[in-house]
Amino acid sequence: MTAPSTFGTSGAFGLSSEARNLHWLLQNLVEEVPGVRSVTVVSSDGLMLLSSEPDKDPEPAAAYSNGPKGSSADLATIVSGIASLTVGAAKLMDGGGVKQTMVAMEEGSVFVMSISDGSLLGVHATPDCDMSVVAYHMALFVGRAGHVLTPELRSELRKSMESTR
Repeated sequence: MTAPSTFGTSGAFGLSSEARNLHWLLQNLVEEVPGVRSVTVVSSDGLMLLSSEPDKDPEPAAAYSNGPKGSSADLATIVSGIASLTVGAAKLMDGGGVKQTMVAMEEGSVFVMSISDGSLLGVHATPDCDMSVVAYHMALFVGRAGHVLTPELRSELRKSMESTR
């Protein structure tokens, strides 16, 4: 399979092949894993690098009434906040680095997984999702994306996200 030519509102036109491949991996995570509502990649400094753009759904109010309100930036903010809290807790408990965090709620779940460069992968899923399947596919994404998420690629992705605002 090849990477799509467009992706959400961020668009993949003019992006490097590495950026297009990351968009493709993210889209596959949303489309192929049952129960996944939206996905985001957040840089170590809290800026959204990639998003599945759930607000592009034809019926966003109905489809995401139990999810992050507003845009995909809300999921990125939540992921960044959860990561900050868990890193602080791990330091207080001498627990080492945080690899994954999962928050289960009545109406959904949020998963946060570290990527090798300090970036984060965040997933918002339905309450009936198979958590082990979601975590497995997140680990696959991290394994594939971690080695290509260079400072240059993060910069390119940031500029791409900024140009869509």
